[in-house]
Amino acid sequence: MKHDIHTVKKAINGDARAFEDLLFQEEKMLYYKALSYVGTKEDALDVIQETACKAFLAIGHLQQPEYFSTWLFKILIRECYKLLKKREQIVPYEEHELLKRLDQKQEKEIESFHLSEALSKLNSSYQTSIILFYYHDLSIQDISDVMEKPVSTVKTYLRRAKKKLRSELERSYKLNERIS
Repeated sequence: MKHDIHTVKKAINGDARAFEDLLFQEEKMLYYKALSYVGTKEDALDVIQETACKAFLAIGHLQQPEYFSTWLFKILIRECYKLLKKREQIVPYEEHELLKRLDQKQEKEIESFHLSEALSKLNSSYQTSIILFYYHDLSIQDISDVMEKPVSTVKTYLRRAKKKLRSELERSYKLNERIS
C-alpha cells in the first residue's frame, strides 16, 4: 500500500497520531497476513499488537519512508515466526490459493493433500518464497526485503521450489493414477 510520504515522515519524527493513522490504513493487511501465518484469530491479534509496539518504538530508524508497508510487513513476519517457533510449527498456507495460482489447469486433478505434502518437503526458504509470491502477491523485490536475501537468490528459490513442487506433484499424481 502506498502511503502519504508526509504522514510517514511525521510518524518518523515522533507524531503518534500519524503513526496510528498509518496503522489503521494497514489493519486489514496486517490481520489477514498474520492470520495466514499463525492460524488463529487470537494469535493473529497478539502478533499484530507486538508488531505495532515494535514498529512504534523503531519508526525513528526507518530510512526510506516510501517503504513503510514493506518495513511493517517485515516486522509482522518476524513476529509470526517467533510465535510459530514458540509453538514449534511450520508456516501455514492456504492450499486452495496456492493450487489455483501454481497451475490453473491441474487444480481439479490434484488434491490439496498432495500439495500440502509437496510443500512440506520443501526447505523453509523455498516454502516461504512460494507462499509470499503466490499467496501474498508480493513482488520479488519485496520478498527479497522481507527475507533479507538478494533478488537473484529469491528468483533462484522460486525457480527451484516450483521445479520441485512440479516433479513431486507429477509423481504423486502418477502414483494415484496407477492405484485407481
